[in-house]
Amino acid sequence: MTDTTSVERPNVDTLREILRDIQDPELRMSIVDLGLVYHVDIDDDGLVTIDLTLTTPACPIGPMLQGQAYHMLTQLEGVEDVEVNLVWDPPWDPKTMASEEVRMQLGIW
Repeated sequence: MTDTTSVERPNVDTLREILRDIQDPELRMSIVDLGLVYHVDIDDDGLVTIDLTLTTPACPIGPMLQGQAYHMLTQLEGVEDVEVNLVWDPPWDPKTMASEEVRMQLGIW
């Protein structure tokens, strides 16, 4: 039996930085900077839970983004499993959810 109490888990900021490397393929911008990642958490057992949304509910890239997040985060030491949930509430709004840099690049004032 392995003693999991001594396993160092990555923190939420580290997880978000890893997710920042995932880009929306149409906009070519980070899903974190776009504001598509609503929630990231890791529990004591190493289960990472992510809630993310898409630019529109009809966007076909959801499974691809889920797979990228799963693959990237399961490579981290201390991460035992990853659950990536697609959520629609609240609806994505780039005016309030995207970073200032992204809003400037998209021409949203």
